[in-house]
Amino acid sequence: MIDRNRTDRVSLVRALGPGMAVAIVVGNVIGSGIFAKPGQIAADGRQFPLIIAAWVTGGVLSLLGGLCFAELGAMLPRAGGMYVYLKHAYGRPLGYLQGWSQFIFGNPGSLGALSLIFVAHLGEVTGQQISGFATVGLSITLIVGLAMINIAGVLWGGWVQSVTTVVKAAFVLAVAVTPFALAAPVGSGEMLAAGGLPIDADTPGAATRFAAVLLAVMWAYNGWHGITPVAEEVRNPGKNIPRSLLVGICILTVLYVSANIAYHAVVPMQEMAIPENREKVAVLMFDRLLGPVGGTLMAVGVMISTFGAINSNLLLGPRVPFALGRDDSLLRWMGDVNPRFRTPARAICIQAGMGVLLLIGSTLMVEYVPSLKEQGKGIFDLMTNYIIFSSSIFYMLAVLAVPVLRRKHPDWERPFQVSLLVPAAYLIFYSWFLYHVFLYSPFEALIGIAMNLSGIPLLLAGIWWARRGGGGPDDGYRSGADAGYQELGGTGDE
Repeated sequence: MIDRNRTDRVSLVRALGPGMAVAIVVGNVIGSGIFAKPGQIAADGRQFPLIIAAWVTGGVLSLLGGLCFAELGAMLPRAGGMYVYLKHAYGRPLGYLQGWSQFIFGNPGSLGALSLIFVAHLGEVTGQQISGFATVGLSITLIVGLAMINIAGVLWGGWVQSVTTVVKAAFVLAVAVTPFALAAPVGSGEMLAAGGLPIDADTPGAATRFAAVLLAVMWAYNGWHGITPVAEEVRNPGKNIPRSLLVGICILTVLYVSANIAYHAVVPMQEMAIPENREKVAVLMFDRLLGPVGGTLMAVGVMISTFGAINSNLLLGPRVPFALGRDDSLLRWMGDVNPRFRTPARAICIQAGMGVLLLIGSTLMVEYVPSLKEQGKGIFDLMTNYIIFSSSIFYMLAVLAVPVLRRKHPDWERPFQVSLLVPAAYLIFYSWFLYHVFLYSPFEALIGIAMNLSGIPLLLAGIWWARRGGGGPDDGYRSGADAGYQELGGTGDE
């Protein structure tokens, strides 16, 4: 039943058109991964054919997932994305765990990782060695400042997203074409064909190395579903959500594969794999092609890219706890829309605050946990690996929701429909992928699993609170054409 006591709440506004929707998909994905991961990928993959195959595979996987999310998003154009799909497919507890995990770990972890890369490249631009304390302070300032922009209005955040998306897509395109436009150094063809790192008896097998590389690659593609958390603010969602997902993912795949061919045409893999170079391959490439000015220019590009990705996390991420709060009696206060700015201001503040706390906590963990020091893992790689493993489990469950919801609710309107072969292919390959990731990176995998289960105590507390008379979840958010949706601001054809 619809909670009639909540009909006076301020609703979100459908302000995002098709162009801005594509910009959100592309801008939500392009961040640090394409610039900061190629060095680690070179160290793990060791062979160019395996590495480029992983980048192509990442694009295909994202496209398969995007097709499934296009059906789900057009059918359920509601704030919250995966949380909404899992709730309706499997019940509220599983949706709750996804929303909690993304709220408390996933998006805050991304905010921290991205802000660190921004500050690292700020040091490259200024030529200054930024201390650890200053790095954390500058990262916190960046997160808080962008949170204030997104509280001020969805269009402010959307325009920041659109502008930075154009700029950073241009920088990725520059990475892809500059070596060939300048006639890359003689011998680059041989580097592409035969370049690689030694493989000895201690080197993991090709399948394990491919899974390790794909784990890093999927961080670069992470966020391909980015328009779905703000589906309730997209005009004509039945058309614009599928269109933005498919167009955006295709653009990303072309840019990423082309950029990696360019990296390997210019920078030897041995140089990429050196620990101090792993997060600066793009800067190395432009420094080699254009001199120090080129390296500085690319560092600025990386800063703009990560700036836009942080904004994207603060634009999209808070819509998940916002949706969670709308449905949950214990967390209902998170589901309020600010009457002045028409944004989920409380959820944005909490998301930014958790990003700051996780950044500080993770920095201390890397500094003082001996096992992490021995492995030589930095905070960036640690955070990104467990975020990807954690979110991948829910991606698989959301893709599986396509056939589940067709069986449970065959009468629901589906403006976009995908062949069931698509979710089947995605699930088969992703199961193989996660199995090998668990074998190669058990520490990060176990942290990811723990993150996903950490919401159980709060879920049980919410059930207890509801039974004590604190109120139950709002069941009025079912399908894009139901009465609950009408009360939230209109039909899917707006």
